Amino acid sequence: MHKFFVEENQINNSQIKIINDDYNHIINVLRMKKGDSLLITNKKTQETFNCIVTEITPNEVLCDIVNIENKNVEMNVNVDIFQGLPKADKMEYIIQKCVELGVHKIVPVNMKYCIAKIKDEDKKNVRWNKISEVAAKQCKRNLIPKIEKSISFNQLLSEVKKYDLAIVAYENEDNVTIKDVLVKSKNLKNIAVIIGPEGGLSIDEIEDLSKSGSKIVSLGNRILRTETAPIAVLSMINYEYEL
Repeated sequence: MHKFFVEENQINNSQIKIINDDYNHIINVLRMKKGDSLLITNKKTQETFNCIVTEITPNEVLCDIVNIENKNVEMNVNVDIFQGLPKADKMEYIIQKCVELGVHKIVPVNMKYCIAKIKDEDKKNVRWNKISEVAAKQCKRNLIPKIEKSISFNQLLSEVKKYDLAIVAYENEDNVTIKDVLVKSKNLKNIAVIIGPEGGLSIDEIEDLSKSGSKIVSLGNRILRTETAPIAVLSMINYEYEL
């Protein structure tokens, strides 16, 4: 069943109207008709409805609410990824896969060994958020993870202090594994995950993150690419907290 997100003002009692890009997608791509079923989520409240198409006009698709969908598809803990800015299309891949795995938010971070620089960040951010929305629809999330504007490393140091737990994936950590930290950390509401860019995290950055209270951890015996590491971490957190 196809999934769509709407603003709260598109919901009127037992009826929901779909407009703009989603309208075009339903009409011209999916070619849906009266009587077809779909899932619709209120962006603000994350409430999801089972609906059927009841009317198609030149500008909107009208849907009747059949019932409320009670299935919980979100993680039990909010996980935010602070990603050292990678090259080229790797960020798009990271966004897509992390959204599928349940990330709450992704924040690009300018770190010492970042090779890439963001050009036309406003335009790029719009594209990244659109990728997040498409991925959220595909895996039937109840929220669209926000892709924030990039921040500096010093801003990152301030941000991680707001979390119940901050995990830093570091290839040179030999004593503490992510498993060691996760099994000792229960009943958390918010977790920050810090991933370095292609060049990794510098020793100074690791020291500063450690002083900020972050846990420096190993992800295993093999060194992972920057686009693989956040996927691995989210999978491990999913296993520990959901399965």
